[in-house]
Amino acid sequence: MKKPSLPAASIDPLLSYFDGLIPLSDAERELVRTRFHPRLFRRRQYVLQEGQVCTQCYFVVRGCLKMYRIDDKGGTHILQFATENYWINDLGSFHGVKPSALTIDALEDTMVLEISRDDLISLYIQAPKFDRIFRVLMESSFVRLQERLLQNISSTAEERYQSFEEVYPHLVGRLPQVQIASFLGITPEFLSRLRNRRAKPSGGSKS
Repeated sequence: MKKPSLPAASIDPLLSYFDGLIPLSDAERELVRTRFHPRLFRRRQYVLQEGQVCTQCYFVVRGCLKMYRIDDKGGTHILQFATENYWINDLGSFHGVKPSALTIDALEDTMVLEISRDDLISLYIQAPKFDRIFRVLMESSFVRLQERLLQNISSTAEERYQSFEEVYPHLVGRLPQVQIASFLGITPEFLSRLRNRRAKPSGGSKS
């Protein structure tokens, strides 16, 4: 049985996103409407838990998700934040169909458009343009990962925070300090000192 199409307003952000990469035909836009499905995650609700197989790829329409790993000592290590017009999933679990070592949950009430692995493969077959689009997305994700790894081994904490401010200015005042600290690999107390130091005016004459 044919799946129902999404209302135009629900899918518009994703269609606009795709059009910004490679313009879609009317037939391709209709495929997007039938393959992607809306889903609401409430604040603190799990999207994916460690040990589960990641069966969906998520495009954030509004809200904020985070992907992270909890180590053996209970420490949280955030790999990614995903806000409006960002994608998120555990690629290794999704494509390898194997249990995930990561967790994804919602920092805010979050509306996503999700697509299953089977529907994504079907999309590739029916419209090869999407194969190119998602290859570009994965290449961009890999580049960002390389840049972050290089930054983590060659930059100071202050340099990492400055980079965070430049790359994610929309998140600086939106996320709790503890979440940003976890992403940067520092303590919230050290982040607070960094922020205070950066907020102080430089220069000036001594009395």
